[in-house]
Amino acid sequence: MKLFPGLSVKVAVLLVLSVFLGGCGSEQGPVRLQGRAIGTTYSILVYGLPENLTSESLDRGVKQVVAGVNSAMSLFKPDSELSRFNACNETDWFPVSRELAEVVSTAKEVNRMTGGAFDITVAPLVNLWGFGPDKRPEIVPSEAEIKQASADVGSNLVEVRLDPPAIKKLKPGLTLDLAAIAKGYCVDAVSNWLESRGVSGFMVEIGGEIRTRGTKPGNVPWRIAVEKPVSMERSVQAVISLTDKAMATSGDYRNYFEVGGKRYSHIIDPTTGRPITHKLVSVSVIDATCSRADALATGLTVLGPEKGAAVARKYNLSVFFIAKTADGFAETATGNFPKHETLN
Repeated sequence: MKLFPGLSVKVAVLLVLSVFLGGCGSEQGPVRLQGRAIGTTYSILVYGLPENLTSESLDRGVKQVVAGVNSAMSLFKPDSELSRFNACNETDWFPVSRELAEVVSTAKEVNRMTGGAFDITVAPLVNLWGFGPDKRPEIVPSEAEIKQASADVGSNLVEVRLDPPAIKKLKPGLTLDLAAIAKGYCVDAVSNWLESRGVSGFMVEIGGEIRTRGTKPGNVPWRIAVEKPVSMERSVQAVISLTDKAMATSGDYRNYFEVGGKRYSHIIDPTTGRPITHKLVSVSVIDATCSRADALATGLTVLGPEKGAAVARKYNLSVFFIAKTADGFAETATGNFPKHETLN
């Protein structure tokens, strides 16, 4: 059954929960916007347009914001700021937009918080294991190949300044991959633009990363699905209420390959150069900004259940961990992660 044409099941489930769960609202339905951003899709629900906005002007404005983020951070656009920085082999300061500088700054902050588990310089290892844009056969690389690729990985190899905004390589061959933070940043950029236009009730979703503002009519909260971490079906593990916050989820349960009966995840630990092997399969982080939530979700996933939970408690982060057990799944929540309804 197609719930909304053109949307993945994951996003469709999320929209159904957001629109229909939690009681009745007003008779006036939401404005729905859909499109593509950062190599994925976006879905936006807005309730109560201000008088100075129409759905058409809203759509144009969102597309302009998305285009700006793409022009700064897309790896698919050869003329984007990020692509030009990656192609440059100089080690001088490289002027960029404030947006790109802020993303790199946030990435370095999360790198420090997670002890190197989140690293935007990990692309050589991702490509080596066959999960990057440079596709390669599903072959386990040798120790020598891992060591060679790891030599070009390290958050300490890139510097950033905000005034004037610029980033700098400390090693000529360094490349950045913002896939684990750019979607979250785009969610924030669109959300901030909506707020600046006086929109007080919305949900912005880009590639599964979400930020909400206000409530639906009748003071009904936004209800968001956490997907069940299984590869063979699309279903919901839990449902939470999310108000004036962002949530991002990271998981390793779909993108992987197997060799000799052993599974190799697409999530690479930058500190070892290898895919993660622990039982943590899904991490959802709630934070004030989606960019930080996005990066933290990946970093905590790399760390695993024990180390990830320890970091979450150290920084009082609101996190929902799902680990695989012999009997199914075990859930752990830290910080102020909201009470949720588990659908098992």
